[in-house]
Amino acid sequence: MMFSIARPLLLLAAGLALSACTSVGTQKAPPPDVAYTVSPAAERAEAARVQALRAQPDWEFQGRVAVSKGRNGGSGRIDWSQQGDAYQVQLSAPVTRQSWRLHGDAGGGAGRLEGLEGGPREGGDAHVLLLDATGWDIPVNQLPDWTRGLVLEGSDESGLQRDVDGRPRRLQQAGWDVQYLEWYPAGEGRQALPRRIEASSGDARVRLVIDQWGAQSP
Repeated sequence: MMFSIARPLLLLAAGLALSACTSVGTQKAPPPDVAYTVSPAAERAEAARVQALRAQPDWEFQGRVAVSKGRNGGSGRIDWSQQGDAYQVQLSAPVTRQSWRLHGDAGGGAGRLEGLEGGPREGGDAHVLLLDATGWDIPVNQLPDWTRGLVLEGSDESGLQRDVDGRPRRLQQAGWDVQYLEWYPAGEGRQALPRRIEASSGDARVRLVIDQWGAQSP
């Protein structure tokens, strides 16, 4: 059954785990209903940020994730490693000692999920594979772009709203509504990157707090 693995995670209080997180050195985004005019300088800075991130195909992050779908949900750690189009995601719930490793390809969408009772599973769509096996509805094929505050490569920006710095604050793509609530500012040798993201699609909701980014180049 779809939620046979995920049900124990209901005890982890997903909402409380992420809503209380704060960090020094981050920038909170404005409310999504506020309209901003982006200056030409901000537009140029954002274009440079996007170009720099697109030029860095190998990166990683560590953080926390909370998911819900209807009355079911859970939370835990997420460790993401990206190499070109290929990604590897480690999802773990320390309280229940459950852990899964998902291998996927953002270009083709196919995936392999390890850590399941009965052995690994493979499927033509990593998102569907993860959802069917664990009940965790996470748009993994789009996250390589969305987690870095990028519009899906090859897509237009019709569903994009920007903040005063030109960065995304709300993005509607692929059936998901993605909001950027907090950012790590740019610093020496690193680009501005999201810290706190919320995404929803129908009754599915994903809340992500990124504690650490790695493998960036200027």
